[in-house]
Amino acid sequence: MNYPIYLIGYMAAGKTTVGCLLAKRLGWHFVDLDEAFAEIHGLTPAEYIREEGIETFRRKEKYVVEDLAELPIEKVIYATGGGYPCWEDNMECLKELGTSIYLRWKPEHLAERLMLTDLNERPVLQGRTKEELLQFITPQLEARTPYYEQADYIIDAPVKTIAAEDDQHIAEILYKLILNS
Repeated sequence: MNYPIYLIGYMAAGKTTVGCLLAKRLGWHFVDLDEAFAEIHGLTPAEYIREEGIETFRRKEKYVVEDLAELPIEKVIYATGGGYPCWEDNMECLKELGTSIYLRWKPEHLAERLMLTDLNERPVLQGRTKEELLQFITPQLEARTPYYEQADYIIDAPVKTIAAEDDQHIAEILYKLILNS
């Protein structure tokens, strides 16, 4: 397994939570790429998209990933934005830079997880009911799946519950995967 590790997946897949848990357990660094983008550009991704548009945001987002990859630190877990792998050659880029891992959830479980978050932080989801979320997520996830499934590893999320323990369970699976690679 090549380092660093890039966690990919849809919104609410647990990339940040799992990444934090995993990095702590391994004694590695953790970087949420959305937070890194905000620190570098002074705006959250949502704010930047509103002001500059999605195309400009995606270009700048790619620069952030490439710039961070040049740092002399290998043992890093990165949580990407949900749409990052689906733009231009970004999946190829991630695979060249390190190891990509897709945290795969079913749309209905993502909708449930999103309902537990502040939807105001996700402009495209503001004011949606759980059913409306599912109607939004399903086709978007279908469109993104071919990109996500190019990951070096795919981790299927638990299907019994939607709880904090799920993220801990996924982090444990990834911990074992990394140690045994």
